[in-house]
Amino acid sequence: MIGPREVPRLWDRHLLNCAVVAELVTGRSGTLVDIGSGAGLPGLVLAMVLPETAVTLLEPMERRCRFLAGCVTELGLENVTVLRARAEEAALRADVATARAVAPLPRLAELAVGVVRPGGMVLAIKGRTAAQELKDARPVLRRIGARSAEVVRAGQGKVVPATTVVRFFAR
Repeated sequence: MIGPREVPRLWDRHLLNCAVVAELVTGRSGTLVDIGSGAGLPGLVLAMVLPETAVTLLEPMERRCRFLAGCVTELGLENVTVLRARAEEAALRADVATARAVAPLPRLAELAVGVVRPGGMVLAIKGRTAAQELKDARPVLRRIGARSAEVVRAGQGKVVPATTVVRFFAR
């Protein structure tokens, strides 16, 4: 599910990078939806480090859903559901929505507010371009009623570099 060049960086760049996002979720959620789960990042990782959180891995592609279901079984994760659907079709209202490498922030914001409850938190894992993406997304965020949109860093002092996340709250 990831490219062959990513294998040597799997632990640091992918798994730990996702795991530290749990510090932004802790105490805020009973339910989390990972939009466009793909290889399960960050959804599977968060499900492992947040076992009390009910995690839905939302993925439209059947092949990826089969892969994710196999991972859930292999890892014995009882707090995870794999749902084959597009975000705009899913009837979900989670406390938190996460996404990594899904879409540019203006598009992702529109998808995310459709799957979180009112007041729910959206965490979009981004990289170096996070501040610019947030600036570009401001008109969309205003239109959809998003609040408190900001770039935050997760895992400072734990991972280098810290994970860059755009966080906002649904209306």
